[in-house]
Amino acid sequence: MADDYGYATEAVPATSVSAEYIDKTLKSTAIDLVSATLGGEVLGFSDQWFADAANLINPLPPVRKPGKMVYTGAWYDGWETRRHNTEPFDWVVIRLGVSSGTVEGIEVDTAYFNGNHAPAISVEGCFSQNNEEVLSWKGGRGGWETILGLQECGPSQRFGWKLENPTNKQYTHVRLNMYPDGGIARFRLFGHAVPVFPEDTNAIIDLAAAQNGGVAVSCSDEHFGTKDNLILPGRGKDMGDGWETARSRGKGHIDWTIIKLGAPAYIQNFLVDTAHFRGNYPQRVELEAIEWKGDGELGPDAEGWVKVAEPIKTGPDAEHPVDSLVKDKVFTHVKLIIVPDGGVKRVRVFAKRAV
Repeated sequence: MADDYGYATEAVPATSVSAEYIDKTLKSTAIDLVSATLGGEVLGFSDQWFADAANLINPLPPVRKPGKMVYTGAWYDGWETRRHNTEPFDWVVIRLGVSSGTVEGIEVDTAYFNGNHAPAISVEGCFSQNNEEVLSWKGGRGGWETILGLQECGPSQRFGWKLENPTNKQYTHVRLNMYPDGGIARFRLFGHAVPVFPEDTNAIIDLAAAQNGGVAVSCSDEHFGTKDNLILPGRGKDMGDGWETARSRGKGHIDWTIIKLGAPAYIQNFLVDTAHFRGNYPQRVELEAIEWKGDGELGPDAEGWVKVAEPIKTGPDAEHPVDSLVKDKVFTHVKLIIVPDGGVKRVRVFAKRAV
């Protein structure tokens, strides 16, 4: 199929992940490195006649608005190019939202594109501190190297691929190639941030932050808002970009999220933010930590969790700082517990790296 398009990519070993397993397989151990909320940015594209390329990195699921028409035709929540592209592919260049990152998997969602969907895609990456140079390559070979070779897509569904050998190389930019033209609703690049840590090992930094390698690995519930929002930069724009659970009705109920720190660390203090949660914040928040060296998935009931902060009686739309009770022990994971349920916008874990 690659020969049909006139642009060869390397056949990188990758396993297809069915739509119902994408979140569990790719999102549970990695972050979306190109998400707009993380700071990902569309730098350039070959064309975006029908729908803007910036929609690709919107963290929210795509939506449909039947009957809505705009100047160019029907409105679509995604990236859509003109018909009859004479080049091998249409392309969009995206700067990662982190300093650099390694890649484990990729998702392409063609939701609501049916008859105008992308027939196939590939993904290439590079490491560069020069955005202008990267854009100058346009649809040519330039300094790009294959992350995911040519893969077939189809109408209105999620497609996922897990790399059999996750990249060891760090990337700063990716180019999503769409053969030969059409529409894609969302693009996700799952991997791990490779931060630039201060040389001073006594520097205190937020090691829960996604930019510093933090990953929200599991939670009890995320009915109204995903756990991944907890480790994003800033205080967000509304309740929609926080973590919020369903209302509980049973006595003694709690909800929890486990966050893997960007590096083993000595925790100094925490900050729990309930920004925009004004009638649905938790009654209180508790924090525990663990140094996890075991194999397999770390659960909330694993042996070794340590209480590391006094319980916080939370209030609406506010930042709640608290000191760590244990500053001389190395931890790798933090568990945020909300009692009994509710919403939290961000959690910060300020710590010194254990080097």
